[in-house]
Parts: sequence; structure tokens; C-alpha cells
Amino acid sequence: MEWKKLLSPKRVGNYTKGNNRSGDLRSEFEKDYHRIIGSSSFRRLQDKTQVFALDKSDFIRTRLTHSLEVSSFAKSLGQNIAQYIIANKTDPDFTLQTKSDVCDILQCAGLIHDLGNPPFGHFGEEAIRDWFVRNLGNLEFKGEPVTSLLTKQMLEDFYHFEGNAQALRQVSKLHFLVNEYGMNLTYALLNTIIKYPVSSENICPESGNIWEKKMGFFYAEQSLYETISEEMDTTGKRHPLTFILEAADDIAYRTADIEDAFKKGCISYEKLREELMNAGRAAGEGADFSSLDPVAMLEHQFDNAIKRNVSNPQLYAVQNFLVRLQSALIFCATKGFTDNYVGIMEGVYAHDLFYKTSGDWVMKALGDIAYRYAFISRPILQMEVSAGSILNFLMDRFVPAVLNYNTDVPLKMMEKKLVALISENYRQIYHLYAQNCGSEVEKLYLRLLLVTDFVSGMTDSYAKDLYQKLNGIS
Repeated sequence: MEWKKLLSPKRVGNYTKGNNRSGDLRSEFEKDYHRIIGSSSFRRLQDKTQVFALDKSDFIRTRLTHSLEVSSFAKSLGQNIAQYIIANKTDPDFTLQTKSDVCDILQCAGLIHDLGNPPFGHFGEEAIRDWFVRNLGNLEFKGEPVTSLLTKQMLEDFYHFEGNAQALRQVSKLHFLVNEYGMNLTYALLNTIIKYPVSSENICPESGNIWEKKMGFFYAEQSLYETISEEMDTTGKRHPLTFILEAADDIAYRTADIEDAFKKGCISYEKLREELMNAGRAAGEGADFSSLDPVAMLEHQFDNAIKRNVSNPQLYAVQNFLVRLQSALIFCATKGFTDNYVGIMEGVYAHDLFYKTSGDWVMKALGDIAYRYAFISRPILQMEVSAGSILNFLMDRFVPAVLNYNTDVPLKMMEKKLVALISENYRQIYHLYAQNCGSEVEKLYLRLLLVTDFVSGMTDSYAKDLYQKLNGIS
């Protein structure tokens, strides 16, 4: 792969066709940034769960604050990696302009990487997948089982519903501004957010390749993916910047989950210290304490708090420890990218950027600690049960209601009312693409996507409010 192709500024559509804007000195990637931050899709992230749903505290992170953190880390990583490549003359085609474009793309990618996530965090994705696995086989269209009508890839799209694939759909179609191309972002940016360059039919987590763990695009966006990947010569390969985006995301959420869990009282300073010590012992030779010693870092911050007579030394220690740990992990990810530069550029590198660095065991430890102390804590489990009731109710009502929508089969009274509740924007997008479909099967597939578009676009509060209103709860 070559950077000249990888940083393609092309777009599928052109908002300014026939309009000479020579006075606009922004690069195409800077234009992407302004389109994103001015979008309603981005603003809705302020009311979407990161971990603790519908939390009243202004401290706990939302998808919006998480995305801002990822954007910041991604740009910092891009700067570090780009500077290393230039200083060490690793790639003669990598210039200062390349560095500038890389940083702009990564900054934008961090902002939009979670746009497709449904309400209630990753549990929302699981709930939607689970609903289709349990219920799709019971649905019929014109007397035929839906599962016998849809193609294998169409079915697998719903059985493996993914927020990452939905993000591509959100920015390329659903954010209807001027035309059917959504935000109409650059090819380079769209390719960067495709973490898994495989369809739902080709998911293969047992292969060991990081890019085959999940699906990266729906059947509805496959032609878009093919156009983009052919342009940049990345078909079936991860865009190199995707590795950097994923590392930034990992650093952001794994450190943030610990901080949020501490703030919520799920884990104490003493227990965090103990868990990190145990994880270091378990890692054995994989724990390179000479390069990264999280226990020493945590203890050092606690000692600083005592010397400064801080009123809450535990809080001071945890928060400052995580800030310094983030810097150390950025260094690890930088090393991971530069050490594996050739494999990444050839599209054969199969791991994340922390693999075989001093940060590898630390990242795994943080994930394990967050899972045991936060993700399976009573507040989270209670939230997930409630969220499951909300999402199952919405899917139970809206999926059957759209089966005969826009067909020669008349809708029942309640089906008409439910369809009318679906965002007019999403219905408009459905009609735009349905009119070009060659078969009833594809239109049926798009109607099912119409519901997942609607539900995924909801904020936590909107989903809860709609559930209550449809149940007659004031």
C-alpha cells in the first residue's frame, strides 16, 4: 500500500458541484472535520452510554466525551508515528504533508468511530443481534419465512449486527444533508473507520487476524466499500491508520473505564493496586517493569498526594496515574506501529499495536479489571436488564410493522402508526435506495435496516421515553 493512494481526498458525491470555492483554503480532511462537528449525529453522542447508562453525574463519560478523547489520542499517536517515520527516513514517500493529512484524518476518525453505536452501550449491539437470532425465523413476508427469502449475507448482517458497520452507514447515507451521500466524507476517512474489511459472511475470529473478528460493512454498503478499497488498493486489508485509531480507542476506554469505575465506587485504590500487582505476577516474563511499571506509577502518585496534603489522596493518585499511563501506552502503540511498519503497509500484520510491547499485559489487565469490577457490577447488570426490556419492546413493535411497508400489502392500523413514528429522514433514505432495488428481497432487507437505523440512532433518553410513551407510562 502507498500513502499517496491511502490518503485519497476523493468523495462519492460533491456538495459544491458547479460552485467555484477557490477562496476556501482548507484541505479536504479539514473540511471533513467541520462537517462532523456540525452534525446532529455527533451531537447525539452526548446522550449515549459509554458504560454507565443514564447516569446523572457530569463526571461519568458519554459516547461524546469518549469520542473526543479518542480523537485527541489518535491525533497524538499520528504525530508521534509520523515524526518517527520522517526522522528515521523509514519511508521516502512519507512527507510533512503526509504527516499533516494523517493527523487530520485520525482526528476526524476518532470523532465518528462510535456514531453507529445504538443506545445503552455495547449491550445495545448484543441486544439487537440477540433479537434477530431469536425472532427473525418467526417472521413472514407474503406467506414466506423471511429467513428463506433473504440471502445468506443479508441474514448474517442482522445476526452479527455491528456498531462499526452502522457507523459507515450513518456517515455515508443516513446523515441526509444535501443528497443521499450522507456527510460525504473523503475516501481516506471512510476507509480508516472500517475496522474489519470483511462482510458478515467472511467473519473468521478463529483465524487470529484482527481484521476478521467482526464485519465491517453491511451488504447495503458493500459496493461503497469496494469502490473505496479499489481506489486505495486496500481490498481485504486494513487501512494502516485503522490500527492507530483502534489503539487510541483502546487507550481511551480502558483507562476511562477504570476511572469511571473508581468514581462510581466499584473499585478502590487499594483493590486497583492489588489487581495490578497480581496481573503483573501472572504476566511473568511478559511484564517488562523496566519499561512500564503501573504499580510503581500508582504508588508514586499516592505518595505525591500525601506530600501535597491532598484531601482525597486515593482519587488524586488514580486520576494522575491514569493520565501518565495514557502517555506510556501512546509510546507503546507508537513502537508497535513503527516496529511492524512493513507488515502493516503490506496488509499482513494480524495484531493490535500493543502486541509484544511492554503495554500488552497492562492493556489486558485494565480490560479484565474493568470487566470484573464494573461491567458485571450490580448497577450495570440492572441497567442491562432494563435496556434489554426497552430494546426488545421496540424491536418487537417496529420490525413486524415495516415488513409490508411500501408494498402492495396494506398495513394494519397500528402498523401505519408505528411506521409514521420512524424518523422521516430514515424513511426518506429508505425510499431513495429502495427505488433502485432490483428485487423485492432487497427492499425487504432495506426495510429491516430501516428499523435498525431508527433504533441505533436513538439516544438513551429517547429510547427510554419512547418505550414509556408506547406503554402508556407518563
